[in-house]
Amino acid sequence: MSSATDVQTAAGILWEHWQAGSVLAALPEAIRPQSRADGYAVQSILATRARQGLIGWKIAATSAAGQTYIGVDGPLAGRLLGERTFAAGTTLNLTSNRMRVAEPGFAFRSGRDLRPRRQPYKVAEVVDAMDAVMPALEVPDSRFADRATAGAAQLIADNACAHEFVLGTPRPVDWRRLDLAHFPVHATLTNADGQTSDREGSGANVLGDPRVALTWLVNELSHFGLTLTAGQIVTTGTCMQPLSLVPGDHVRADFGVLGTIEARFV
Repeated sequence: MSSATDVQTAAGILWEHWQAGSVLAALPEAIRPQSRADGYAVQSILATRARQGLIGWKIAATSAAGQTYIGVDGPLAGRLLGERTFAAGTTLNLTSNRMRVAEPGFAFRSGRDLRPRRQPYKVAEVVDAMDAVMPALEVPDSRFADRATAGAAQLIADNACAHEFVLGTPRPVDWRRLDLAHFPVHATLTNADGQTSDREGSGANVLGDPRVALTWLVNELSHFGLTLTAGQIVTTGTCMQPLSLVPGDHVRADFGVLGTIEARFV
């Protein structure tokens, strides 16, 4: 990409497809992001178009399976938008969603700003800056017809497949004493006929430990001159194989002492 105009144009195309629920094969070659920096530049414009703005960050592809699924070789960061963030128990419409999966995961809330710096942040200091952990449920989607061939730069520009996000409520537990790397999560999907299927997951599926994923996000932001600010949420990626959805499904994920998260899909 060669100019601020190219960044604005690329963001406008992706935003229009996001709002319309439509897809494209690729951005025009002349304005196509060529690097992670290009991708984050486009992504930043998407956040300025949102009515309620930025409320936090997401991480895509925090497992080998997730990386294979979207054709990348490492994690990607995306922005969570207020207008597409919902409380637990919400009902979401799948009509324009092509991915149609639900991804339970751990979400952290930052208690203070973590600003860009030359020295990478360590896990302990990032965790120390957090003031809460809560269950979350991400419902991703992409504006590209073939995610596996879009490439990392375009997928970052596409907000790392962000779409809708369901956020739980923090519980008054001493989460710092929990072994989040081996913390079990149980999900139940109930279809319109009342039939259920269960799936197990754990924090180990998120870069080995959701705290490691959280630290990756902070350092990714820092590298590109961005700040994780106090009050922002970070959802660290799915802790199990994504749950395939059809209209009429209800998903409930149990995070034990950290609480539950659920949503219905129509």
